[in-house]
Amino acid sequence: MLRAIRKGCDFSLNLSTVFTGIMNNVPQIILAIFVFGLLIFVHELGHFLAAKRSKIKVNEFALGMGPAFFKRQRGDTAYSLRLFPIGGFCAMEGGDEESDDEHSFNKASLINRMLVNIAGSAMNLLLGLLILGILSANMPALGTTTIAAFGEGAVSNQWLQVGDTVKKIDNRRVRTANDIIYELIRSRDGIMDIEVERRDADGKLHTVLLRSVAFHMEEVEDGIMFITQDFKFLGVKPTFFGVIINSFNWTYSIVRQVWGGFADLVTGRYGLNQISGLVGVTSAIGQASSFGWESLFMLIAIISVNLAVFNLLPLPALDGGKMIFLLIEAVRRKPVNPRYENLVHGIGFLLLIGLMILVTVNDISKIL
Repeated sequence: MLRAIRKGCDFSLNLSTVFTGIMNNVPQIILAIFVFGLLIFVHELGHFLAAKRSKIKVNEFALGMGPAFFKRQRGDTAYSLRLFPIGGFCAMEGGDEESDDEHSFNKASLINRMLVNIAGSAMNLLLGLLILGILSANMPALGTTTIAAFGEGAVSNQWLQVGDTVKKIDNRRVRTANDIIYELIRSRDGIMDIEVERRDADGKLHTVLLRSVAFHMEEVEDGIMFITQDFKFLGVKPTFFGVIINSFNWTYSIVRQVWGGFADLVTGRYGLNQISGLVGVTSAIGQASSFGWESLFMLIAIISVNLAVFNLLPLPALDGGKMIFLLIEAVRRKPVNPRYENLVHGIGFLLLIGLMILVTVNDISKIL
């Protein structure tokens, strides 16, 4: 009986903690809603513009979900804002079912339907690239993969040298300092093979493969081990072409990390408890904004690129899953029965909702 009362009190206190946390973080919640709205708007705008270009009829372009509180008809398209500020959609004629309209999605050519399908992710990728370009242009120096100095107590300098340009880590190509940091973070034992370019006494460049380079490992919370990066990178003055190259490399680096993270999740390297959902991302947006506009914009770019890559994963209900059916149609020379396709996407959508709920509960449990 006492145990039951205690559990009830704990539950009540936890709910009070959540409510207090929400009230104390209203500004960052509003900021997060704006960020999510921007990213969703850009994504759906990609679908919308590609559909219009392909002369596909768009019945409604909506930002938000649930009942509409604002709606205006312009030509064939209704533009609406909906009550719940999460999500959005670009409803095309014949997008979810067969239509006899000559301008419907199902009547469009296969290549146009493919372009419409990937256009949302392409826009998110472009937004991330543009933001990273702006950030690169405003940096006092652009990071390289060349080692400039070692920190106090460094151990990797037994193998590495100042002036070494890192090319590969464990046979994986690195193009940016961000790539190197990512590879270091992924290490489980702090020991890896590193390929570098090094100048000899005559100034000639040579490729050198350094075996079993060791770094100091430090234990953090929950027994997780993290590697200590004990060197600094050389910075170079930004130039027009340097900024362009850096922004493309930076974007590619994030794309690679998203795919790598997904692969690590599938293989069990990381668990679901290490994934952040809406609550976790909202908290991260608030923290980033407290460090200044550069940190906030960097996080927005990372989320935008993440959204682009995630939507192209070959999973039902996502753009990548829909692309699989279009590729099957290209091979078979005829579309898959819409009833079967809609069933697959419907099941996939329910599973995604379940995953979102699970991750959100995990985010809240971290707060409590």
